[in-house]
Amino acid sequence: MSEEELKKPEQIVHYPDPSFQESALIHDYNELYHEFEKDPDAFWRRIASDLLWFKQWDNIKVWNHPYAQWFTGADLNITYNCLERHVNNDRRNKVAIFWAGENGKERILTYYQLYKDVMRLGNALKSLGVEKGDRVCIYLPGIPELVVSMLACARIGAVHTVVFAGYGSKALNERITGAGAKIVITADASVRRGGSIPLKPVVEEALIHAPTVERVIILRTQEPKVSLLDEFELDYEDLISQADRYCEPAHVDSEDPLFILYTSGTTGPPKGIVHAAGGYMVGAYYTTKYVLTLRENDVYWCTADPGWITGHTYGIYGPLLVGGTIFLSEYTPDYPDPGIWWKLIEDYGITIFYTAPTAIRMFMRIGEEWPNKYDLSTLRLLGSVGEPLNPEAFEWFYKYIGKEKCPILDTWWQTETGMHMVTTMVGLPMKPGYAGKPIPGVVATVVDDDGDPVPTGATGFLAIKEPWPSMMKTVYQNDERYQQYWNFGKYGYYSTNDLAVMDEDGYIMLLGRSDDIIIVAGHNVGTAEIESALVSHSAVAEAAAIGKPDPLKGNIIKAFVILRNGIVPTPKLIHDLRYHVRIILGPISVPAELDFVDNLPKTRSGKIMRRVLRAKEMGMDPGDVSTLDD
Repeated sequence: MSEEELKKPEQIVHYPDPSFQESALIHDYNELYHEFEKDPDAFWRRIASDLLWFKQWDNIKVWNHPYAQWFTGADLNITYNCLERHVNNDRRNKVAIFWAGENGKERILTYYQLYKDVMRLGNALKSLGVEKGDRVCIYLPGIPELVVSMLACARIGAVHTVVFAGYGSKALNERITGAGAKIVITADASVRRGGSIPLKPVVEEALIHAPTVERVIILRTQEPKVSLLDEFELDYEDLISQADRYCEPAHVDSEDPLFILYTSGTTGPPKGIVHAAGGYMVGAYYTTKYVLTLRENDVYWCTADPGWITGHTYGIYGPLLVGGTIFLSEYTPDYPDPGIWWKLIEDYGITIFYTAPTAIRMFMRIGEEWPNKYDLSTLRLLGSVGEPLNPEAFEWFYKYIGKEKCPILDTWWQTETGMHMVTTMVGLPMKPGYAGKPIPGVVATVVDDDGDPVPTGATGFLAIKEPWPSMMKTVYQNDERYQQYWNFGKYGYYSTNDLAVMDEDGYIMLLGRSDDIIIVAGHNVGTAEIESALVSHSAVAEAAAIGKPDPLKGNIIKAFVILRNGIVPTPKLIHDLRYHVRIILGPISVPAELDFVDNLPKTRSGKIMRRVLRAKEMGMDPGDVSTLDD
């Protein structure tokens, strides 16, 4: 979309029903934003005071660029706020989790049941020698035990690192060894599209060069039960059945790490994003309550896998902090038929539905006849996350799922930010194609290379000017990489690596990444990981990967491969290379297209210029190529 098109006056605007403005927790966006600007510490003090702290803070924020400390001196435990805060009041028997598995399986956990399970697993981990600060890797499908495992780690002060269960052994190994995990929690298999996908063999291969791992806890769900290696592999159910019933919540400092979540690196191995306990808790609570407007009687479904940051903040921690009812499911959106998600919304009375543009575009392609078969009248709010929601998808979502009654939150944020940063808050006019405005508490703008504001309607870089509570603490064991985030332009703003445009009303449109991350179906995939996987094949000398726009997935991966001398390109080799990437990184990282080439565009220092490949692929001007080696 050109800048001229962005300036066209015929921008569609949807005005929500006045009742939404009346029922929203934030009645006047401008008034609240000005309140935040006037006294940021007072703003965050008021939000944080809703939560329970074992020891109050000395300072709300200590900011020494590029480092921020939040709620300094405070002691807390996030699980005390997710569990006791509700169990000890009137939510003891409230449903915390509805879980729907394939073939009609269903599980329901109340807050009290979840509380008991978390304490038992917490004690089980302690019995294995897990101490405060130790890292635990969780490699589980989207089942209640994943939630229990995350909370059990947080309960005892251990640091969890959740790995998406669709990743292959190499990607898993990188995350286990990168975090120095002491324990791995996994399952024998996951269920997907009517089939069983073994996980234990993936873990076994990933542990071949993982010396820090002392034990593996395995949830055995299949019959016959898989055999376990004596002493090293332990049965999940046996372990918790022998554990004590009460587990004292560890008192952790606000600045202590809560979790490490790995995201794809642009120039090397995946980055371990570290989030601290206090600031993350406040950010997750605030945005779930005030942006998603989660209420007492809501049944809330975030379709993101807990292996991603969306699943952390808005699939688990945020809604549990607010005391909401979470819906989890292992169903994919088109199995056993393309109506399954709409059936689940009808069956469980889902009120808030938070999903990805990829899913929305897939449903668009299939047609509205499927959602029209089901009663979606319980829905009151729709959300989108993971990549920009294009206007066509927005309109379809608004008309056929929300029935032109539900506000749509097109949310922009990152693994590194930990919480929502830009969206159209409930009650404000919605502009399809525009995510919205910075939420109160966030200072974001669109700037040029130097960090100065660009004219209205001009393309620039989205930058964050001030710290916020849920910002990442650092990149694990790579503080230099963290510092690079806060080094944008002459003012040292936080660099989002996203291109954006701001209109005359302050609404921001995201145009895509400016770096070497490819967003495929809402998942961040690093070009470096794909290229490394390809080059690890004996036939490949060199490789480059780019994102190519796709109407369904947002982007697909296209790879360019230089073969070793004497290797002949064949269709079978293409198949073999794609399969090789799948085995190493998992299906989301497999190139949809692969070309054999004789050379790649590089700078004189040897860096591959992927933008030149991307421009050529899309038939565009590659821009300045003066630094090309040839």
